[in-house]
Amino acid sequence: MITLRRAAQRHHDRSRQQEVWLTFDPQDRADPLADGFGALEILDEDRLSPGAALSRRGHHDAEIVTYVREGALAYDDSSGRSGVIQAGEFQRTTTGRGSHHNETNASRTDWAHVYQIRLRAAQGGLAPGLEQRRFSAAERRGWLCVVASPDGRRGSLRIHQDAVLYSALLRPGKHVVHELGEGRKAWLHLIEGEIALGDVVLSSGDAAGVTAERAVSLTARDETEILLVDLGAERPGLNNTEVDDHE
Repeated sequence: MITLRRAAQRHHDRSRQQEVWLTFDPQDRADPLADGFGALEILDEDRLSPGAALSRRGHHDAEIVTYVREGALAYDDSSGRSGVIQAGEFQRTTTGRGSHHNETNASRTDWAHVYQIRLRAAQGGLAPGLEQRRFSAAERRGWLCVVASPDGRRGSLRIHQDAVLYSALLRPGKHVVHELGEGRKAWLHLIEGEIALGDVVLSSGDAAGVTAERAVSLTARDETEILLVDLGAERPGLNNTEVDDHE
């Protein structure tokens, strides 16, 4: 089964300093995807003006992967760490109540294009943590490159959740098949380009949840960039984790 989320269906906010698209909007209680898709509770796209701060939603235990597609993002946290996430880099942060992590556009002249992916942590009380790595275009070209996983496979970021995050850059005509294990599902987000997912065509900003299928099978119809999250079944009780309102 395929659940579509078209780009125009995302909640969109715009100000002089920031433009954001929310794939899942917890304030829209009429939306069956308000609380996310399995353990995936946030997939936000942000464009930040020079010096603007990135808004983060919620304070409970979570694993957040930040992807800087264009520009650079400066950060600091409650543990005293600070640095910059450059274009092409992914950062995993483990958060909990009482911890904070601030991010701002590091440039004084250029806008930044950033994606935030948040997964509910598989267990509570995790110590705050941070890990960062660059995944080059060459590493992601033509196949699903593992960016984050529970076991840190292939040098990926290590997350505390039964989920695997992939990134891929695909040329027109490239066909990709991702097998889904029993009981698993996937969320596919199209950052840019156009793909055919079975009989469905997805364009920039579109997304699809895939459940009760043996595989995710797609073909790029243009120069394309995608994110794919392979999700296992959540343990009882985790689906009811409270989601805080937008900060």
